[in-house]
Parts: sequence; structure tokens; C-alpha cells
Amino acid sequence: MGSRSRDRRAGVRIRRAVARDAKRLTRLVTASRAYEGPYAHMVEGYRVGPDYIEAHAVHVAVDGEDRVLGFYALVLAPPELDLMFVADDAQGRGIGRLLVGHLREEARRAGLTAVRVVAHPPAEGFYRGVGAERTGTVAASPPAVLWDRPEMVLMTDDGR
Repeated sequence: MGSRSRDRRAGVRIRRAVARDAKRLTRLVTASRAYEGPYAHMVEGYRVGPDYIEAHAVHVAVDGEDRVLGFYALVLAPPELDLMFVADDAQGRGIGRLLVGHLREEARRAGLTAVRVVAHPPAEGFYRGVGAERTGTVAASPPAVLWDRPEMVLMTDDGR
């Protein structure tokens, strides 16, 4: 990567989420532009609760002021990326790639070789860009999900 001064992720760190992060993570999800239009109903009333944070491997990317820039939730059994969001105003800074790198490390530490990803359709390109391979399609399941979603596998060893 370029010099520290040109690193768009300078000062960003990833830490384990704590219960008091719940409201901020919920706001990040419900305000996401990725879920506007036909996808809006998916996040209406969505909540990331303290109980969810305590039950799963939830990690947040934060800046120097502890502002949440993004987060992911890894379910260990069966291994699956349950949630991953980057704040709209933090996109394009490499935060998503940073989170995926951290996810891979956490999954390896847990003894996993691969993690299933069922992606929001517009995010498929991102996941492919970080090395996920498409394995199939998860059919729509109305009324909760009205569209088919790409199913992928993300190996914990990215080969890079």
C-alpha cells in the first residue's frame, strides 16, 4: 500500500463490538443507501441488539474518535458472514477490504477454512473482488426476501 499519508484507512482500527455499540450499528444498517428503493423493506425495523453482539463475533472498524465506519458479524457454526456494512460516507476508503481481511483472520483462528456468504445482490462484485467465489443462488423467500441472492464461499486463505 502507499505511504501512510496516502492511506485512506489511516487511523482506522478494528475492535470487537460491545453491547453499547448496538444503536450505532442499527443506524448504520437502516441508513444504508444500499437498501434504498426495492430493497428498503429488508431493513425497515431492523435491529442489531446487544444480545446479538454478545452471541456472535461482531467486529467494528472505527476511526480515531471511535466513530463506526463499518462492521461485520461472523457466525461460527455453520460458518457464515451474517452481516457486513460500511457507512455510506466511509465507502471507497478500503474499509470493506479491511473488514474482510480481519474476518479471514478471525475465521482462521476459529479453525475455519471457508465462510459462506449470501450477498445482497448489488454487493456481489465487492465480494468477488475480495476473492469470494460464487457457488450458487439462494432463491427468494417472500415475504422476507423478494429476490434471489448470490451464494458464495470466501476461503480464509486468500492466496495473496
